[in-house]
Amino acid sequence: MGNELSVFTLVLDASPVVQGVMLLLLGASVASWAVIFGKGRVISRSRRQAESFESAFWSGGDLTALYRKIETKGRAGTGLQSIFESGFGEFSRLRQLGTPPDQLLEGARRAMRVAQMREMDRLERNLALLATVGSTSPYVGLFGTVWGIMSAFHNLGNVQQATLSAVAPGIAEALIATAIGLFAAIPAVIAYNRFADQVSRLELRFDTFVEEFSTILQRHGAARAHAA
Repeated sequence: MGNELSVFTLVLDASPVVQGVMLLLLGASVASWAVIFGKGRVISRSRRQAESFESAFWSGGDLTALYRKIETKGRAGTGLQSIFESGFGEFSRLRQLGTPPDQLLEGARRAMRVAQMREMDRLERNLALLATVGSTSPYVGLFGTVWGIMSAFHNLGNVQQATLSAVAPGIAEALIATAIGLFAAIPAVIAYNRFADQVSRLELRFDTFVEEFSTILQRHGAARAHAA
């Protein structure tokens, strides 16, 4: 309790500039943790949905039935489901219009790429905040430390004898700004690196599915052309 009280007292006794830096860093830390928890849930849910959809897609069932099952849910899907829904829906629409087979595939691929870009935007949203907090917080904290040390040495000019006990509190309260900066930066950097890797893996998964599904649609289009 004594140590906590002394740190709290040092924060209260810090100069307004240093206190402002600490408040800014605490706000950045709270914002980054909110993003960490939210983004962790989003990515975990996307991975589970991708595994569930791939299991249903590669089970050998009818793709038209799978598409209609998705449509009956009455809400837009996410991840691979959204890509499949966009691609198969566009493929079916163009086929009903009598579009040539090569244009069928091109239209479906464009629809899938648009859906994929939407998904990537959703997954990457707010990751830039983590990168910003992780890269700037130590420098913001260092600014507060430098300012606090400058103030501490400036105050030494007003005393007759400079002693360690006179300058130590000012330096200690200044160093707290650096500590808070590291407290905000380290979790943000770790989370950003982990989420960026997971998003990249999901993007690769989406790319692979688009290519595999395009091959299936190409076979469907070719079979229809031969039947005609």
